[in-house]
Amino acid sequence: MSNNDYDIISELRSKFGDHTILHQQQTKDGTPTIWMNRNDLIQVLKFLKNEITLPFKMLYDLTGIDERTRTKRDGQPASDFTIVYHLTSFERNQDIRIKVALTNGDTNIPSITTIWESANWYEREVFDMFGINFTGHPGLTRILMPKSWKGHPLRKEHPARATELDPFVLTDNIRDEEDANLKFNPEEYGLDTKSEDSDFMFLNIGPQHPGTHGLLRLIVQLNGEDIVNIIPDIGFHHRGAEKMGERQSWHTFIPYTDRIDYLSGVMNNLAYLLSVEKLAGIEPPDRAQVIRIMMSELFRIASHLVWLGTFAQDMGQMSPVFYAFNDRERIFDIVSAITGARMHPSWFRIGGVAHDLPEGWEKPMQEFVNYFPKRLKEFENIVIKNRIFKARTVGIGVFTTEEAIEWGVTGAGLRATGYDWDYRKKRPYSGIDKFEFDVPLGKNGDCYDRALVRMEEMRQSLRIIQQCINNMPAGHYKSDHPLAIPPRKDKTMIDIETLITHFVGVSWGPVIPAGEAMVPIEAAKGSNGYYLISDGSTSSYRTRIRTPSFPHMQMLPFITKGYTIPDLLAILGAMDFVLADLDR
Repeated sequence: MSNNDYDIISELRSKFGDHTILHQQQTKDGTPTIWMNRNDLIQVLKFLKNEITLPFKMLYDLTGIDERTRTKRDGQPASDFTIVYHLTSFERNQDIRIKVALTNGDTNIPSITTIWESANWYEREVFDMFGINFTGHPGLTRILMPKSWKGHPLRKEHPARATELDPFVLTDNIRDEEDANLKFNPEEYGLDTKSEDSDFMFLNIGPQHPGTHGLLRLIVQLNGEDIVNIIPDIGFHHRGAEKMGERQSWHTFIPYTDRIDYLSGVMNNLAYLLSVEKLAGIEPPDRAQVIRIMMSELFRIASHLVWLGTFAQDMGQMSPVFYAFNDRERIFDIVSAITGARMHPSWFRIGGVAHDLPEGWEKPMQEFVNYFPKRLKEFENIVIKNRIFKARTVGIGVFTTEEAIEWGVTGAGLRATGYDWDYRKKRPYSGIDKFEFDVPLGKNGDCYDRALVRMEEMRQSLRIIQQCINNMPAGHYKSDHPLAIPPRKDKTMIDIETLITHFVGVSWGPVIPAGEAMVPIEAAKGSNGYYLISDGSTSSYRTRIRTPSFPHMQMLPFITKGYTIPDLLAILGAMDFVLADLDR
């Protein structure tokens, strides 16, 4: 335990007494983790957010655990369900986890929506997935599952496969019920239908509207042309990614991660595998780490190109989306030459990568690094400096650093407010601290500054890739740790033990030691982290996927009030969200 951990816990003890902390849990990621009584929760969280020195201002994540079938608790308090609060202090550059134990007979816990605005959706998700009741929540309804869904999917007794359910039959009664559930009733959300001098209009945008970038429904409350409020209706892309993470082996879940932020490819693998490797005590060799960084930054550019082209299209420009996607194809050509696949290569592995870089990989990579700076200048001239684009984005969708932290905003959205926070710099992972690059910042926190930050991020990614080309280490592309899966193939055809390990590891998966860990990364759209709990088995006991798009979309009603529908499309485009990243 570090001195900072001791300071936090000793300060809590001195403030609230020894009885407040029921148990101090050791975790594989070193994050200070404490269990407390639910009766002390509100006052402790208020203290951590507002009163403690160097406070924990951000609610980074809030989730639940069904503990009922867990066997390796390591002295943790008895619990049927556990609620986990993951708080971040930017000033300390540190996190803390608060856990509260619940029994099956009493699954009620106070809502913290009066402390953090962003707790609203997180609590609704825990209610939806686990059936936990947050007393005092302003609107505790399902958020990802349909209103008509029976049961709570992340409870252990809920089926993990469609084949475990009876065949679905769409009867007339079911269809009528689903149609009725789609009807929007303003009263259910506490929305007025009129003001003193006019009636409000409610407009559906989506779930097919192109400006929503996928299946997203926005119910917009309008006073004339001005937005009064927005109710985001999400979950259309929900496919049970966390449930699948607890069903698949540690190894076979890797391809599923590609489909979370499906524009960022192997960057999803990295967030997941860093947590797995922390649990297993695996340190990938230098060559594997540099390869991972190079491919991740390449996908950062690919993701930003999709953002740039579609954002310009949302603002009325047709040509840039074709130019951006053409350059993205250049990246995919390189990705397919190295990995054998394009958009979802699923190429990273526990302990390293799937295979070594092919002979001649440097040539196409260097050609792209030489080619792309000129294209970035062209994009700046035709999009960023375009007077119509600036008129649509400057001063639109403004939020401050304090507001961004309150709502859980990370990535370019946070940095556009002028706040210097990048996980690659603040909490380096995979050897990224050995690279030279700058963190671009905005000033005004508007849509235009978010665009400026992402444009410069692509240049900085090029800098990192160039350093990878110039300084690619020799050595192995995968760890020789016994839990690295699959084992390095150079040994599988020499000794039978390694061949057996290969067979068992791939078919059943490795047995990861019991514990829990999360290693947040700076993904293309913000901070991404996989909170993983192992029960000493071949699959994860709990897989929690913290994505940037979820808190970003929750902030939409706050940053759109008083604007118009065209402004809404600018705000959505500047947000750079992905529906699969939002819904999981």
